[in-house]
Amino acid sequence: MSVRTILAALAVGLSIGAVIAQQDPVTTREDLMKANNKHAIAVVRMMRGQAPFDAAAVDAAFAQWADTAQKLPSLFPDNSKTGGDNRASPKIWLNKKDFDAKAAAFAKAVAENRDRGKGSLEGLRAAIPAVGKACDDCHKDYRLGKD
Repeated sequence: MSVRTILAALAVGLSIGAVIAQQDPVTTREDLMKANNKHAIAVVRMMRGQAPFDAAAVDAAFAQWADTAQKLPSLFPDNSKTGGDNRASPKIWLNKKDFDAKAAAFAKAVAENRDRGKGSLEGLRAAIPAVGKACDDCHKDYRLGKD
């Protein structure tokens, strides 16, 4: 198989993935949030001394969070108010500008704290509160509690 064939197949696969994400934004955002949570648990365990500090794992967490922040605003079209394990508050669609601003604040907190977080355990302990606050600021207003 030629490199050109492999690249073409990869491009088609990525295009299909993008279309599926647009068709099912609820599942896409659920998957992103589950991945965010998995990484948050890992870094909190490091901070508490329950797992050794791992700069690569911290960097992977920050990469996941940056990806989420970049994708999040587009994953709330009007047709995604229901479905799946949807915990999105109706307030998102009533105040999309504020929601998008909170997603941007999360992106900024992630970008500003990534290098510090992966640099050392002390850096991680200093970085995570800012990232966590940005998460909480959005969840407080725009995520419904579990039933």
